Amino acid sequence: MKEGQKLWTREELILTINLYCKLPFGKLHSRNPDVIELAKLINRTPGSVAFKLVNFASLDPQLKARGIKGASNVSNLDKEIWSEFFNNWDNLFIESENLYAKKKKITVDRLYEIDLTDLPKNGEEKERMVKVRTNQVVFRTLVIANYDFSCCITGINQPELLIASHIKPWSQDTTNRLNPKNGLLLNALHDKAFDKGFITITEEYKIKVSSILLKKESTKSIKQNFIQFHNKQIFLPKKFMPDPEFLKYHNHERFKK
Repeated sequence: MKEGQKLWTREELILTINLYCKLPFGKLHSRNPDVIELAKLINRTPGSVAFKLVNFASLDPQLKARGIKGASNVSNLDKEIWSEFFNNWDNLFIESENLYAKKKKITVDRLYEIDLTDLPKNGEEKERMVKVRTNQVVFRTLVIANYDFSCCITGINQPELLIASHIKPWSQDTTNRLNPKNGLLLNALHDKAFDKGFITITEEYKIKVSSILLKKESTKSIKQNFIQFHNKQIFLPKKFMPDPEFLKYHNHERFKK
């Protein structure tokens, strides 16, 4: 360590890996306003935060597969936090969100400007609904950044038309509700079709259309919106690839063959 430098703490690393998960890969630089804001919150320079983000990138298996090496001087604590984070995603990410909100002296729901006016005034039901609504917004933030703000089937990039879809449903897996590897970014039509099992994504990341729709080739809208994509590869995310185990579940349990 150079003279004058200070060791990174666990809290600082958790906050930095939180930001890493929210940013598209091309925005891990010191000029990014989000990087500058985090640097101020943890009393670091934007350059040091950006460098740590690149350190984390070097641990990302998806980036390694693309031949992107990142920084080479990753610390043991970096590796430890990365492993801890990605082996216990939901709990650690919520911890990091709470830390970030605390640093800004607000709550997580206020951090995301979530409208809570229609909820009960108090009680356990309100607490549950706040958590659900907050988690949904957090998950969308992660997934939309992972797919660079574009539908992975069509490339549509209008945010209002995009939905962060769980591969394995919210109700079926309580430990991966916030895991971006359990997410696809789809336009509203294909989100509905995926949810109802009329399309799926194979473990090779190819789009598969149900035989129910394939039989309707004479219907122009079915052909244009579904059949033309059959057996084509999705637009792959920059960092967190869909987990093959989640895709396998959807193929076997949800897809209408």
